[in-house]
Amino acid sequence: MTDPRPVRIGLQLQPQHADYAEIRRTVAAAEEAGVDVVFNWDHFFPLYGEPDGKHFECWTMLGAWAEATSRVEIGALVTCNSYRNPELLADMARTVDHVSGGRLILGIGAGWFERDYDEYGFEFGTKGDRLRDLSRALPRIRDRWAKLNPPPTRDIPLLVGGGGERKTLRYTAEHATIWHGFGDPDTVAHKCSVLDGHCRDIGRDPAEIERSVAVEQAPDELGPRLHELGVRLFTVGQDGQDGYDLGLLKEWIAWRDGLRA
Repeated sequence: MTDPRPVRIGLQLQPQHADYAEIRRTVAAAEEAGVDVVFNWDHFFPLYGEPDGKHFECWTMLGAWAEATSRVEIGALVTCNSYRNPELLADMARTVDHVSGGRLILGIGAGWFERDYDEYGFEFGTKGDRLRDLSRALPRIRDRWAKLNPPPTRDIPLLVGGGGERKTLRYTAEHATIWHGFGDPDTVAHKCSVLDGHCRDIGRDPAEIERSVAVEQAPDELGPRLHELGVRLFTVGQDGQDGYDLGLLKEWIAWRDGLRA
């Protein structure tokens, strides 16, 4: 798939093992360095390192980032659908969209981290249950946006994260603006092919969906290979255990700038 969109670089700033002041400084530094999107994630406890280490809540933080930044897009990679009903989430997203001046991306997924569910009183259920709930939530979110006063400032981009081929990628084809996945280029190529097939099945142009991938290596070889597959949003993850280091992120920004030159 040839995608005319420009390459964008994202940062997933994982809100674990750090004080909020450090998180805020890192968001500012990333924006100054030229990043296009800053994401956090939607968990209540660290995913690795000390399991009871420092951690902050997702959407409260996004509201603060909306005021603390001026250019970058912001969002969760990804919001857990289980933790808020779709109408509430739609309203929260609309509000952050306005606070940020139209810079929110609504990233969403079915949820998977059982400790979050157990300790905060949500029903974990089965993977099938959570995927079914996600499929029902996506149209409800869009329906609520159409009813809100004032409405969102723009058609808020809807990012679906996950690689399940039978359900998640089908829901992505039906509802998403952006698909976010993981894996090496061969895996990404396969997932994109499956997504393209779902788009064709429902009569949607696959080019309408931006392809986004998490990257953990330098861009020298990985960037061109993923770019050739149609990936246009490359997101570097950063953990606060030893302090946030934007070195790899800056390599990806420099690679992006080289393509734009």
